[in-house]
Amino acid sequence: MAIPNPDGAAALPRHLQLLWGLEPAGRRGPRPSRTIQEIGDAAVAIADAEGVGAVSMKRVAESLGLTTMSLYRYVDSKHDLYAVMSDCAAGAPPVRYGPRSAWRRRLQTWGVAIAEVRLAHPWMADVQTGGPPLTPNLVSWMELGVRAFDSTALSYQERFSALLAVDSFVSGHVRTTVQTGLLDGGETPPSGSPAGQASVGLSYLDTLALILDPARFPALTEGAPEALGDGDGEEFFTSELHFGLGILLDGIGALLAKADRRH
Repeated sequence: MAIPNPDGAAALPRHLQLLWGLEPAGRRGPRPSRTIQEIGDAAVAIADAEGVGAVSMKRVAESLGLTTMSLYRYVDSKHDLYAVMSDCAAGAPPVRYGPRSAWRRRLQTWGVAIAEVRLAHPWMADVQTGGPPLTPNLVSWMELGVRAFDSTALSYQERFSALLAVDSFVSGHVRTTVQTGLLDGGETPPSGSPAGQASVGLSYLDTLALILDPARFPALTEGAPEALGDGDGEEFFTSELHFGLGILLDGIGALLAKADRRH
């Protein structure tokens, strides 16, 4: 990996030095027995199995046969650990754009791909990393998203804003789908779960039918069976993902039309 600014590497947090291969020469202390990627992968495994609340410096260290204090040779804080595990969960983007693919197809492909990553690791939507993306894989995802607009007339400010809108929608869609239990056949999560619902075993639609007063909630009473009654959870997730992306892409298309008129 090329080192863009080795002289300034010492100013970076420890986890970024390790992730980017920018460790300053002459660093004192024993050589780490694990890689930063192993630290991140261990944290991801815990979060995937038990939720991000189960991730702690002590727990990750123990899973790797390390002491808690030794983990601070890799990360300076829990926020840094979250940043590392988020980067490991994201992985390198698997998407490659065709040389003649249009911006809409590119951005649609990017949105679906990042949705699949978030769905595999739904805790990513809520984990607090302490700042914007600075780790290699997440920066690569951002680069790929911005490059979806190559050969368009959008300014870079507009490209970043459009990408943020798409990413925010995808993140919110994953969070809502998981928290409402719609991905798991629509079963309402048990009391005490993230969604905090009390009716165990009932679908979301069935629960609504029990609590909605048609006089007070006429639109929901009439519309919920049509909107939520067909298909399984996976079909719901996919159809709503493409529906939402389509709306956003239509809006970005209108923005592009304005940009073309400017030029």
